[in-house]
Amino acid sequence: MAEPQESTEEEAFGITEGLLSDVMEAVSRGEGRTVDAILEPLHPADIAHLLEQIDTRERRDLLAVWSDRVDGEVLSELDDHLREEVIGQLAPAELAEAVRNLDSDDVVDLVEYLGEEQQEAVLDALDAGDRVVVEQALSYPEESAGRHMQSELVRAPEHWNVGEAIDYLRSDVVLPDQFYHIILVDPRLKAVGYVSLGRVLSHPRNTPLKELAEDTFRTFHVAQDVEEVAQAINHYHMITAPVVDDDDRIVGVITIDDAMAFLEEEAEEDILRLAGVGEGRLSDKVIDTTKRRFPWLAVNLVTAIFASLVISLFEETIAGLVALAVLMPIVASMGGNAGTQSLTVAVRALATRDLTTANMWRVIRREVLVGLINGLIFAVVMGIVGVVWFGSPMLGVVIAVAMVVNMVVAGLAGTVIPVILEKMGIDPALASGAFVTTVTDVVGFFAFLGLAAVWLL
Repeated sequence: MAEPQESTEEEAFGITEGLLSDVMEAVSRGEGRTVDAILEPLHPADIAHLLEQIDTRERRDLLAVWSDRVDGEVLSELDDHLREEVIGQLAPAELAEAVRNLDSDDVVDLVEYLGEEQQEAVLDALDAGDRVVVEQALSYPEESAGRHMQSELVRAPEHWNVGEAIDYLRSDVVLPDQFYHIILVDPRLKAVGYVSLGRVLSHPRNTPLKELAEDTFRTFHVAQDVEEVAQAINHYHMITAPVVDDDDRIVGVITIDDAMAFLEEEAEEDILRLAGVGEGRLSDKVIDTTKRRFPWLAVNLVTAIFASLVISLFEETIAGLVALAVLMPIVASMGGNAGTQSLTVAVRALATRDLTTANMWRVIRREVLVGLINGLIFAVVMGIVGVVWFGSPMLGVVIAVAMVVNMVVAGLAGTVIPVILEKMGIDPALASGAFVTTVTDVVGFFAFLGLAAVWLL
């Protein structure tokens, strides 16, 4: 019996190259029913991923023949920069139908970066009550818990028992599509605890809900930074984070799926910023990508010129011993790589709140000692290389000492610079790289060429 052949077709989540080809072929022939049949069984996230894989013209052609069009879940899965483009191709009636069944937090996420005209079109599509909720969320600061919370939640008086809660859930009350906790409130609607659905369903009807309240309960203010809330959810293994107003009344919740999505987005942004490419995507236009990358390339050019000025101070030294020109990039490169390692660790620790004032000096001391040890090891290696390659013991000593100095400075700069930038209110992920590279280049060149000028010439 022949064994089934394994597919060698590359798959991105639920989108294969063959599926994408079939969709675009059907689009080119104007076969809307075929497009509907292919896309109908796909998850909204997969449809969004497919839309991100094709260019602007292909997206326009696809939306023109796809009779089912885009629903709210697909829109909420799209990258921010594509939503405006796709929404612009939807008729008002289609847009209204797409957003009607979304949770409030998804609607807010959908409209907050849209232009004023498109934002108004989405708000007009909502029921009066839903529109008030969304407009209230949009009134909170951009990175606040109030902006990202979900207003749909389940509350119960703190004096209820399990039976009363179950009867309430089974009544004709409108419930969120997904929820994990029943929030317990006092007569003033102040949140006093929460009970997971699992505990409710696994206890007798006469059990008071207060006896089942979880120890992880804590509330967060609407103005609190949403990143802090997400980190608290992750740190305390919470599923639901109740959000309260100035009077401690419950106004919404942030759930674990939204928190993890936010932390993932923040981590992705930090990685891109460390590379100086901002928040670029593969589907961005050439001009947009160029504008985003140009400023940091310009900064790097200025820092490179500054490093070159240091080299120019030692023109006579380099002219007197050509071997210095061969070896000095090694010192700078090793320092730059060591600095990047320390920088990456520090930026991540700052983002996760692991690096604090309490442990800052311990971390700095550790990174400096790591730089010293690595510097000594590679100093021995480069000292030997200097002797064997150029036959000069003193040249080996110079590059060895310069290597140690630069590796120590790299460990120090890679940790201290992000901390200083954060204290100044500057995103360390965005600006640290250029400063650390400048420091390691300047110190590396100055130490190596300066020692060479004193000891060799």
